[in-house]
Amino acid sequence: MKYRPLGNTSINVSEITLGTMTWGQQNSEADAHAQINLAIEHGVNLIDTAEMYPVPPKPETQGLTERYLGSWLKQAGNREKVLVATKAAGPARLPHQPRHVRDGINHLDRKGLTEALNLSLQRLQTDYIDLYQLHWPDRTVNIFGNLNYAHIEKEETVPIEETLEVLADFVKAGKVRHIGVSNETPWGLAQFLRASEKLKLPKIVSIQNPYNLLNRTFEIALSEFAYRDQVGLLAYSPLAFGVLSGKYLNGARPADGRITLFDRFVRYNNPQVERATQEYVALAKQHGIDPAQLALAFVNSRSFLTSSIIGATTLAQLQSNLDSTKLVLSEEILKAIEAIHTRQPNPAP
Repeated sequence: MKYRPLGNTSINVSEITLGTMTWGQQNSEADAHAQINLAIEHGVNLIDTAEMYPVPPKPETQGLTERYLGSWLKQAGNREKVLVATKAAGPARLPHQPRHVRDGINHLDRKGLTEALNLSLQRLQTDYIDLYQLHWPDRTVNIFGNLNYAHIEKEETVPIEETLEVLADFVKAGKVRHIGVSNETPWGLAQFLRASEKLKLPKIVSIQNPYNLLNRTFEIALSEFAYRDQVGLLAYSPLAFGVLSGKYLNGARPADGRITLFDRFVRYNNPQVERATQEYVALAKQHGIDPAQLALAFVNSRSFLTSSIIGATTLAQLQSNLDSTKLVLSEEILKAIEAIHTRQPNPAP
């Protein structure tokens, strides 16, 4: 396992982060513990969760993912073995965003964030979180497959400076070590960085956004922040919800596939995605490589990456994903990937 710095901190995180959003929906508590143990055996030291998980979010399952991680952390001596990252949900402004988390009181202000943090600490059975992230902004932005930014005048939002001051108090109190954002835009990230410098407050050390062969929009504007401001990418959906494994090609819908089970992931279901995926899968097979491992190895090869967040519903899937760290893509394959990307750029933004 390779390790990379977490922003400008002294912490090094594994190239692979264990994702958890299936725990409590598709995976049991025993499954979750088995996944953690296997990941640690392979050198993974960062586990990412969220107060909203599992996905799809439902009132009856909300918080189970953190609880499953918390029961593992409670085992004697386990807390120091891993770095824990979790996320506070923002206000529900889009149709698919949950309205049941904290009874809908989830603005990123002092009241909302304090309640979110304390509840996460209780579920995780720990007294501190290594990386506390904002799951999405406290304003309407074009994320989760929404392509165009639609500005809303006089929208009720919490100023970024206010949010950052609350997070700074969490750090000062020792409940949070470092802070990050998720599903953030270039403008938003710039505002956080400017506020931290102006107000002498803790700096954002990471950004958790989607990044995969079907969605490389992070490269367009956000990747520069990783180099110039040391805000590294924690890449989620590196397999585009399993699409890049090829298992959904030609209309296939495996019974246990997330896209089969849940209708909320429409961004990965269009003709452009099908065409591009056909090409990436064919390229992998041409070189005798598992398509999923090719997709993960590409993400791992990006110099702006801090860590790639992988989730699995079976230990066999997790093992295969972990093995992707051993794969180094040749210049020939990387050039072929760029050719496909040029023909069909970002079909699932």
